Amino acid sequence: MTPLRISLLAATLLSCFACQNPNAPNSSNSTTEGSGKPVFTAVYGTPILDGSAADDVWEQAEWYPMDQVWIGDPPDPNDFTGQYKLAWDENNLYILAIITDDSLVDTHPDGLDAFWDDDCLEIFLDEDSSGGNHQYNFNAFAYHIALDGKVVDIVTDSTCRFFDDHCLTRRITRDHVSTWEVAVRIYDGNQFALDKENIPKLLSEGKTMGFALAYCDNDKSPERENFMGSVFIPGEDKNVGWINADVFGRLILK
Repeated sequence: MTPLRISLLAATLLSCFACQNPNAPNSSNSTTEGSGKPVFTAVYGTPILDGSAADDVWEQAEWYPMDQVWIGDPPDPNDFTGQYKLAWDENNLYILAIITDDSLVDTHPDGLDAFWDDDCLEIFLDEDSSGGNHQYNFNAFAYHIALDGKVVDIVTDSTCRFFDDHCLTRRITRDHVSTWEVAVRIYDGNQFALDKENIPKLLSEGKTMGFALAYCDNDKSPERENFMGSVFIPGEDKNVGWINADVFGRLILK
């Protein structure tokens, strides 16, 4: 076999593997930096949070997929598909997420109990993009947004608390498609303190943050069947974003 044919065969096999491997790096609109991390961009503008996604600012933003399997098997597209856009102004980061989910489940009336096993949107944010451990500290935040809009994260004593004032959410569901619009206040985790007044950061063009987005999908089971994310995570254990901010992508405010 000639060298040319060998090269073409190798390229074909690699292409097929990427198509069959649900956890291969996605072919989204995101680019990658030297470290291999995906780079996302947010456009400037202030959408109205009404769950309609009808604002001009969203027309200017790129779609990014939530196609990485962090827990479970690759879902059928009718069971789950997710995509999102990003925008910002001086006061907030804005997220538009369009989620197809054939059954919305919230079986834990106590919002602090097993919230990860109900359907929820999860926003991972590292304000200074420093990476590292954030399991029981505020080096980064992992906001779990329930179907009722309640926001939960784990705090320094390993308990869970509501952070409803950090994320304002509007969601409209038609048939099996939910439109989520979220305004997220950004806090300096190095200065953040529980039960004290914390002032959100003012945002500006060029700011870089660690970022990932995910969705917990439960189809009427005791536990979630799928956890779908926006970034490729190498290794066997892909459910590490709630502990390690190193796996986040890079978000740049344009």
